Amino acid sequence: MINIMYYTYVLKSIEFDYHYIGLTSNLEKRLGEHNSGKTQSNKHYKPFQLIYFEEAETRDIARKREKYLKSAAGRRYLQKKLAP
Repeated sequence: MINIMYYTYVLKSIEFDYHYIGLTSNLEKRLGEHNSGKTQSNKHYKPFQLIYFEEAETRDIARKREKYLKSAAGRRYLQKKLAP
């Protein structure tokens, strides 16, 4: 049985003050999709750089973590985690 890992990730627009939080099973491919404009919701903010990610064993766990990171508490957590 192949064990697929899922990732909750945070992208930062290089040119704008914009962050995107999502989940995927392939970080490299997903970053490429964002940077090529294939993601309609944020194509105007490209290019992006990956600034944070977490691994999860299941899609459900990654989805719950994504939901948390999009909450006010999750954004505070990210601010502390990503502070210089």
